[in-house]
Amino acid sequence: MTKRAYKYRFYPTFEQEQLLAQTFGCVRFVYNHILRWRTDEYYKNGNSVNYNAASKQLTELKKNPEYQWLNDVSSVPIQQSLRHQQTSFKNFWEGRAKYPTFKKRHAKQSATFASSAFKFKDGQIFIAKSKEPLSIRWSREPSSEPSSVTISKDRAGRYFVSMLCEFEAKAMPIRNKTVGIDLGLNDLFITSDGEKSGNPRYTKRYKQKLAYLQCQMSKKQEGSSNRAKAKLKVARLHAKIADCRMDATHKASRKLINENQVVCVESLNVKGMIKNPKLAKHIADANWGEFVRQLQYKAEWAERELVQIDRFFPSSKRCSGCGFVHESLPLSIREWECPECKTHHDRDINAALNIKTAGLAGLACGATGTGVAA
Repeated sequence: MTKRAYKYRFYPTFEQEQLLAQTFGCVRFVYNHILRWRTDEYYKNGNSVNYNAASKQLTELKKNPEYQWLNDVSSVPIQQSLRHQQTSFKNFWEGRAKYPTFKKRHAKQSATFASSAFKFKDGQIFIAKSKEPLSIRWSREPSSEPSSVTISKDRAGRYFVSMLCEFEAKAMPIRNKTVGIDLGLNDLFITSDGEKSGNPRYTKRYKQKLAYLQCQMSKKQEGSSNRAKAKLKVARLHAKIADCRMDATHKASRKLINENQVVCVESLNVKGMIKNPKLAKHIADANWGEFVRQLQYKAEWAERELVQIDRFFPSSKRCSGCGFVHESLPLSIREWECPECKTHHDRDINAALNIKTAGLAGLACGATGTGVAA
């Protein structure tokens, strides 16, 4: 049994919209206020603040007559924001993330309601301080009653509810098929079977429309309602691009997991590669990091194997037939002939074949799940 989040879009009433706006504001204010206090305590006084001290500071803050409006909303989302902040600091201390940053008013807003702040009854969600249920568009049934609910509003003005539920994964039937995949830009992935996925390039597809809307927004006066409307149009187009990209990633990862018992992929340093100014936009649009992440958890749920090989393995420069390795093979060369065995190679298919061979070798040597083969 594991935890799984089910995300749905919902349409709040006017009263719910006002309540959520107030809740988002209180959560953001408390998060930023405590973050500033913790930072000052550490850098000015040398005191390291834990969660309990931050919680006591919140209690003192709510007693202040100047901030009595914090008591107008449920206290649970506010308290949960401190738990999220503590998790952010833990990730920072352990080197997994950067130092926590302040929440912005015009960025994505969210509030988490624990079990004491919401009610799940007859397939409907009721949140604290609201008598009406959320008008949710159910795309599928959740696997169980939610243990917590997170309500969010994106920059395009859309509301979503994410429910954390108990989920029992079911193993898929065993298939006698393995595949190696090479990630690319002309094609999002190329398989060792010679299949090329293509690349929809959603950012490029909507490039002209996005430039037009951004140009229109730049002509509007700062702070005006017309600029706010233009900004919303830009945000909606960005949301559409992101949704299209995520949909394509989900479909591709699901197809690979459904059809193969073992999937071998190269572990790429996406954060490092995206620093290249000439390729950054294309790499971000390819969604490599999210693609591999989805392969990982979907393989785990289906009880199938995902093997990641070392990023320094010369998959493109190595001949999949005889093992000859080129000293240098520029990206501009898409096809080449091995000087040893005279085999003609498609660069990407050859890389996928080498990835499959290395991945299966690593798996045979004891690497399981997301093992790494050198």
